[in-house]
Amino acid sequence: MSQENNGSSIDDLLKEEGILEEAQAQAVKEVVAWQLAEAMKTRKISKNKMAALLKTSRSQVDRLLDPKNDITLRSLQRAAAVVGRRVNIELVQESPRKA
Repeated sequence: MSQENNGSSIDDLLKEEGILEEAQAQAVKEVVAWQLAEAMKTRKISKNKMAALLKTSRSQVDRLLDPKNDITLRSLQRAAAVVGRRVNIELVQESPRKA
């Protein structure tokens, strides 16, 4: 059994494959969509009610909750406000590279 990858992380593998940034972006979209859906459940807001509160269509709410879609920051902020949340974005420093 080879120990070549012993101690390697999934990030290292994704970097080698050239898809780290894409995977990270997808993970963020999935978490945000899940958080929004959970906040809607907690507040007992249906998709139809959410659409009415946002003054948009039910299909737009479906797009907001689908992590495969790209949504604007403005749309996300509006949806977050409806469920009593706010959007917090920050830039973080990359971890130092291994030698």
